[in-house]
Amino acid sequence: MNSAIVALLHCFLLADFIQSAPISPSDPSALIEGAERAKTLVEKILRDVPAVHAATVTIEGLTLDSAHTANLQMMVTSLGIPPAPVLKPLSESFTLDVCVSRMSAGSRLYQMILEVLSGRLSGLSDLQADLRDLQTHITKMKEAFQLGVIEVDQNQNQNQNLDLASRLHGNYGVQVAAHLTLTQLRSFCHDLIRSLRAVATYRPRPAGAH
Repeated sequence: MNSAIVALLHCFLLADFIQSAPISPSDPSALIEGAERAKTLVEKILRDVPAVHAATVTIEGLTLDSAHTANLQMMVTSLGIPPAPVLKPLSESFTLDVCVSRMSAGSRLYQMILEVLSGRLSGLSDLQADLRDLQTHITKMKEAFQLGVIEVDQNQNQNQNLDLASRLHGNYGVQVAAHLTLTQLRSFCHDLIRSLRAVATYRPRPAGAH
């Protein structure tokens, strides 16, 4: 595992560690509105992923619903494609601020990977634009909740970009990377929708409540 991915995972774990009791949002309506708009955009991304996959991945037999064979799992490792941050149901240990932090990190991650792939494949620009818009909605949610989210260092993102770019050899490797990325993105979007539904119905507990 390269140093950039280790640093990224460290940030996720550190973000979990420093979070404490839930904070009341300064503007609950803005938080709910941001979650609803983000969910609508994620649903659009989910609808678009199959068409993007069909247009960019032309290897016979490699579909969105293809079983991940041992060879594909080896490609995940060799290409250094990191998994998305894990999203869980809201709880005392997985607070709203941790959840939104991971949403933000995941959307940045896939925006970054698609940027690398778009240098070798056409047809990814619309998904990139949607992920940028999604990041904007998540940022508004963070502002509504007054979240102190740890940001991943920009240089670490750039290093990870360059690392993936350097591992893409030949059209086959590029298409496999696109397949794996779109498959992971679809799974992450399903998790995002569940989490955004929870955020949209979130109500902070009164102070002193147990």
